[in-house]
Amino acid sequence: MNKREMIQALQEKRAELSKTLDTILETVQKEERTALNDDEKTSFDGAETEIREIDARVKELDEQIRADEAAAEVSKRYSAGRAQVTDPQVYTRRATGPSYFRDLYLARQKGDREALERLDRNNRMVADAKAKEQRAISTGSGAGGEFVPPLWMEQEFVKLARPGRITANLCRQGDVPPGTDSINIPKINTGTATAVQATQNSGVQQTDMATTSVSSPVVTIAGGQTVSLQLIEQSPLSIDEVVLGDLAADYAKQVDTQVLKGTGSSGQVTGMLTLSGTTSVAWTQATPALGGAGGMYGAIANAIQQIHTSRFLPPTAIIMHPRRWAWAEAQSDSTGRPLVVPDSGGAFNAAGNLDGQVSEGRVGRMLGLPVYVDSLIPTNGGAGTNQDTIIVGKLDDVWLWEGQVRAEAFQQTYANQLSVFVRLYNYVAFQAGRYAPATGLVTGTGAVTPAF
Repeated sequence: MNKREMIQALQEKRAELSKTLDTILETVQKEERTALNDDEKTSFDGAETEIREIDARVKELDEQIRADEAAAEVSKRYSAGRAQVTDPQVYTRRATGPSYFRDLYLARQKGDREALERLDRNNRMVADAKAKEQRAISTGSGAGGEFVPPLWMEQEFVKLARPGRITANLCRQGDVPPGTDSINIPKINTGTATAVQATQNSGVQQTDMATTSVSSPVVTIAGGQTVSLQLIEQSPLSIDEVVLGDLAADYAKQVDTQVLKGTGSSGQVTGMLTLSGTTSVAWTQATPALGGAGGMYGAIANAIQQIHTSRFLPPTAIIMHPRRWAWAEAQSDSTGRPLVVPDSGGAFNAAGNLDGQVSEGRVGRMLGLPVYVDSLIPTNGGAGTNQDTIIVGKLDDVWLWEGQVRAEAFQQTYANQLSVFVRLYNYVAFQAGRYAPATGLVTGTGAVTPAF
């Protein structure tokens, strides 16, 4: 008998003991007694004790099975005294390795089988990495099945949040489904209702639910570069890193730009700052201040409470331009003590805590929420075109869908100049309108260009 069979036998024994307990209690209930007699109590206590022992033994066996499975997995990686490590990445930043762009050119234009094999192997490795992250990937959508960029570039534009992907990374992430140019999310306009029943046998409240949907277009973000054939075939430099890295950086910037201020027209999504129905808080001060009556601190608190009372759930983050957070750091009380202080000092009665100095990303906490700075928040708002907006939001209500980035190389129309056109593109959809009041925007004359 193996360990799994032992667990099964113990579970069957446990079921019998549990049935014994139920029988004893049913007997007491039928006889309308309030307590067990001595024999029943002895049997009941004995069965309970045995059940606890079975549960402990099952837990012990289950842990042993898990340990055996983990050991077997390790054994697969180590055989005959040698480590069986994961295959190295096909394309890296090293100039000595194969070139992704060169292989694209050779596979598509020359039919090079070795180049095609390397591209296919790269596709499989990226797909495997994505599967381990539990994010779907498909390299078969579109015409002919595109090759996906190398894993190092995937990590760069998805994880590192290069210029301008701060707000986008805080949103709820999803994958653009194939074969559609828009994503529709159901939304309840008016819900059902209940009411106190006036009298027995009288009618109960009946209110029909009214539903609708919110739609988000699937937009295309693309970029390309003309590269000389000599550079692809002969250059010892890593042209892949230069071109792909720069395209990846700008793709990240464009995604975040759409999330923040997409216009909803001309092929764009509707961003958080242009969405109608959001919670709006006015910060109006002739002389902006962090604290005190009418200050930024109170305006952010007002946005938080409005989200509480309209969404009935708390916001998850505060996002502002780096200049606004730097201004907050510079503010002090009447005795010159700073209001935003380093968290490591065990701050007491502080308006905000400073985690560290970064240009983009998380910088601290305020009013119990993490504060992020995003340099792509516009600074040209308001009548004077000099205001920036502070976003307070429940960002898991805000959805961002992305497809799998595709890369291609073409020699057509560039053959007469020995050039190759390489392009990178992806499909993106964004929706913040299902719960528009979950996004609070703090704007006004207090948010003008700060003075230090």
